[in-house]
Amino acid sequence: MTSADGKDHPPEAWARAARIGQALELDGELRGQEDLLIQGRVRGNVLLPENDVLIAENATVEGDIRVRDIIVRGDVTGNITASGRAVIEKTGRLAGDLAASVISVEDGARFKGSVKVLRQT
Repeated sequence: MTSADGKDHPPEAWARAARIGQALELDGELRGQEDLLIQGRVRGNVLLPENDVLIAENATVEGDIRVRDIIVRGDVTGNITASGRAVIEKTGRLAGDLAASVISVEDGARFKGSVKVLRQT
């Protein structure tokens, strides 16, 4: 994925990102300054406005998400705001509103909510 600032995230870049593994569950708000790969379950808001997030295919997030760029392959219940790109891939599910500068929803993805296209800064 290439972010709004031209930063590229090939698959090997996600190997260096912070990770919530498949066997982990997090209850509470998550803040920080690193890109994040979510493979487990998060109940609470994810606030990483300067960073990118990948929600893996079997991951679940219940809460609002504020990031730079996001790829959703798993299940999100909550609103997503991305200053850059938001991609919901074919395995992704979003129940909530989506606001981003660039939005992509692949065939087969499930999305229930509203869409707002933000101005790129």
